[in-house]
Amino acid sequence: MDKVRQTAAEAIGDLTDGSSLAVGGFGLSGVPNVLIQAVHDRGSGRLSVVSNNCGVDGRGLGILLAAGRITRVTSSYIGGNREFARQYLSGELEVELTPQGTLAERLRAGGAGIPAFFTPAGVGTPVADGGLPWRYGPDGGVAVSSPPKEVREFDGRGHVLEHALTTDFALVHAARGDRHGNLVFHKAARNFNPLAAMAGRVTVAEVEELVEPGVLGPDEIHLPGVFVQRVLPLSPAQAAEKHIEKRTVSVRAAREAARA
Repeated sequence: MDKVRQTAAEAIGDLTDGSSLAVGGFGLSGVPNVLIQAVHDRGSGRLSVVSNNCGVDGRGLGILLAAGRITRVTSSYIGGNREFARQYLSGELEVELTPQGTLAERLRAGGAGIPAFFTPAGVGTPVADGGLPWRYGPDGGVAVSSPPKEVREFDGRGHVLEHALTTDFALVHAARGDRHGNLVFHKAARNFNPLAAMAGRVTVAEVEELVEPGVLGPDEIHLPGVFVQRVLPLSPAQAAEKHIEKRTVSVRAAREAARA
């Protein structure tokens, strides 16, 4: 089956208001920026997003956030996104914070057809006991808080029940992909992309390089095409555009740059 779409608008053409999205990436690494921009250009709103973080100011999912298109986020990290923090604290945005490993497993479990699982992460904290602020009210008080979760003992140790995550769509970024949807990710840019792809009922992958079926050997495929419904080949310019969230240099390099 040829899953290639020629434009980003075509690839997300049936994404409607109120859709839920699983989005790959970590910081600004491996983020499907072209597809995110297409969602913005389409004007879709009231979106529920599952992603490790919600981009940064002006980049990644931060574009949709700043436009007021996202109403709920399930993530593990707010980071330095000031608009994310502002919307959360003002009650404009509902946020479900979850431990990073738990988030990864909730996505993977959703893709594997496992409805829930037990994990020791969060036992004895508000993650299990409930009370985490999901949404603040206009007066600054907590309007919606997380409910308590079932805790059960295994081998003498407490474990909390976590439910799997599935979404209407998943948007991911890969280094290489073929027309059947088989994907290969580049080093750290793999991060949450395979897990997000597994959780989506309709998964759209933007790929830096499109190859013909059979070019990718079975042992090098990171995500099989059964999890991917649409493939968007990026242009060379789109594939080359990569941003860095925080650039770190040595003191010596900084001094040399200042003198230059």
